[in-house]
Amino acid sequence: MVGEITLENQDVWIAHGKILKIENSPTERTASNYRIVDGTNKYLIPGLSEMHYHWRSTENGIEHDLKLLLANGITTVRNMAEYGGQDHVAVGKKINSGALLGPDYYTTGPYLKQGQLQSKEQIDQIVESHVSKGYDFLKLADNLPKELYLHLLEKAQKSGIPVIGHAQRKLPLEFSLRMKSIEHVEDFIYVFNKEEEWNYLNNNTQDLYDTANSIQQSGLYVTPTLVVFETVNQYLDDDTFKKLQEDPLTKYLPADQRAKFLTEKNEYRSLKELEFEGTKAPILFSRYLEWMKMFTKILSDSHVMLMSGSDTFGVAYVGFSLHREFELMQEVGMKPYDILRTTTVNPARYLGKYAEDGTISEGKRANMVLLNKNPLEDISNTQTIESVILNGRLLDRGELDNLLKDAEIH
Repeated sequence: MVGEITLENQDVWIAHGKILKIENSPTERTASNYRIVDGTNKYLIPGLSEMHYHWRSTENGIEHDLKLLLANGITTVRNMAEYGGQDHVAVGKKINSGALLGPDYYTTGPYLKQGQLQSKEQIDQIVESHVSKGYDFLKLADNLPKELYLHLLEKAQKSGIPVIGHAQRKLPLEFSLRMKSIEHVEDFIYVFNKEEEWNYLNNNTQDLYDTANSIQQSGLYVTPTLVVFETVNQYLDDDTFKKLQEDPLTKYLPADQRAKFLTEKNEYRSLKELEFEGTKAPILFSRYLEWMKMFTKILSDSHVMLMSGSDTFGVAYVGFSLHREFELMQEVGMKPYDILRTTTVNPARYLGKYAEDGTISEGKRANMVLLNKNPLEDISNTQTIESVILNGRLLDRGELDNLLKDAEIH
């Protein structure tokens, strides 16, 4: 992942969780004090990153989700909210200590809304509690008055905790670019639409490219999360909703989530006939999704630092949904190599760990995925997983199948 190339017939030597060296494969090997993983006709890539994960259901424990993530080749996760009864800092510590098998784990604190940030004093307390707890990020999920927003950025900067989350829709875009990352390309719909005219979509191509250039120059990262909005559209259509109910992946969905999303209790189903300024929801949301795809391509063309994330909400199934996100990126016209950058190099840069992760290089940690088909030819090939290497530990196809079996909910 340091260039759009494939190196053939290579040996990758791993010990103590790191890559010792990479060299041309010899015709014969004389030593026998190592384990050989045969990669003939296979493709080795860096481990994948799910940069917008949510643990939505505590019904089956975090172990359930971690199994699905690993089985899908995901070796880095950024959790995007801590809900009641959860302790994601503790999850990360258990993984680091070896008490829990899982990907590298990063987390925000609670999902912060305007009501929790009503004064500078409240903001100071929130930031200090985030630092004390050990969260990696502070997630802002709501609009703030300009004065309080600027105070939050200043306090967080001095405290060494990045502010990430939703764009500040009621302020000029420049203010949102002061965060480290924006978590949905959908947010730009509302940034451009100052008056909340639901039918308004900015389709001025030159303006969009100019905006993307400003985003790129600011250094902001963007996680498009296209797949979760695709599922919203699927809920609104009777035929696709029926297909969702029959999807074999439902076996990985906890019972409370099945009841919430795969029955008529799904709150989005009630929007089918609802109109927004004369436009029915299915039509409006379909237009939104197409715009989001279009702007994602513009961001990619403009070399904005994109990151892969799927939001794992509803029937955006944990682990599997990341691969669907890749497919949507490919559908909008992104090259497979550029898509792979969103899940390897870019997250490593974002997390400040590129020195030891993100590429397959000497001295880096051995977080890799062995595939049966070339992902540079078709990004769907990231799903042809033969084995996963997590910090030097090999999880072969049999072990990955066991993880999936354990994650089934009957």
